[in-house]
Amino acid sequence: MFFHLIVTDDCNLCCSYCRAKMFEEEDPAGGTPGTIDETIAETIEYPLEDLYQFLAKDPDCVLTFIGGEPLLRSDLVMEIMDHAPVRRFMLQTNGTKLGELPSSYVNRFETILISIDGDQTLTDGHRGDGIYETVLKTVKQIRDHGYQGELIARMTVAEDTDIYAAVTHLAKHFSSIHWQMDADFTGDYSHRRFADWKETYNEGVRKLAAEWVRRIETTGCVPKWYPFLSTTEDMLSGAASKLRCGSGYSNYSIMTNGWIAPCPIMVGMADYYVGHICDADPLHLPEIQIREPCPSCDIYGFCGGRCLYSNIVRPWREHYTLVCDTVHVLHDALAAELPRLKSMIAEGRITPAAFAHTRYNGCEIIP
Repeated sequence: MFFHLIVTDDCNLCCSYCRAKMFEEEDPAGGTPGTIDETIAETIEYPLEDLYQFLAKDPDCVLTFIGGEPLLRSDLVMEIMDHAPVRRFMLQTNGTKLGELPSSYVNRFETILISIDGDQTLTDGHRGDGIYETVLKTVKQIRDHGYQGELIARMTVAEDTDIYAAVTHLAKHFSSIHWQMDADFTGDYSHRRFADWKETYNEGVRKLAAEWVRRIETTGCVPKWYPFLSTTEDMLSGAASKLRCGSGYSNYSIMTNGWIAPCPIMVGMADYYVGHICDADPLHLPEIQIREPCPSCDIYGFCGGRCLYSNIVRPWREHYTLVCDTVHVLHDALAAELPRLKSMIAEGRITPAAFAHTRYNGCEIIP
């Protein structure tokens, strides 16, 4: 099982699509988050021994540190890595404190997801001056100090993003890239120009899918561009998928008070908690299902529902269908490239195993 461990809610940045939105007036949501847990703390408040006893019940547990910015409490991260009965650790970070973590800990992470949105202008415009250079400097530093795990550039995509330019720029520095659209997560639709921009985004995705396959043809290697990776792997095999991030059935989140939520975005949504670390069995947690209309969609097996939180709360109300349009374009763009990929497989130039990767590693997959 995969668990996101919320180390702290504190963060040292105020990114435009995250904490900066706390200062905006929100539109009424289409649904409700339900009962709000008022006992959520800023940082872990339960005895760590309770966490260790819970994790020990799963012999193949994967633990991902998240926040806020988890490395603001690097003391807790290191203590847990020293004592938790876990062999596989991952980290989601904004990169500003990663260079301060001793290499003996950095090099133990199987995967590090580091936030960067594209080139310097785009990244610094959303995350703060100097963040782009800080991230790239840190990436070089940890590689120079022996980090050999997977390093994923984790992009947030908004209306000023040229998705083709941003991904191909980051591909010069990262072999693994994931992007998530800032869409239908908060009640900000009336402040946005998403409806006008999405066609530009869609055209960029089509172009990017063709470029992805061109690179496979040229090199014989499959770039780990995550929105294309597991989706194409399943399209080649004919497999359908549940919610692709794994939230609510393979990937759960431990709150700072020890309660377990199905998704890290669903902090404090008490009606959807699946247990507490003091008495829950990590291998037998209840599943939280995606609701209609997603299961009736003709590409549900491809998409899986995109986002459990958005499916329940519907921050954009009826405008969520605009986001669905982009998922249909992603599906169709990859479907159009399947014949080229199948030909390469038939010719022995690549194998289906070339698309293999760790699922539920913190990438939402469907942007």
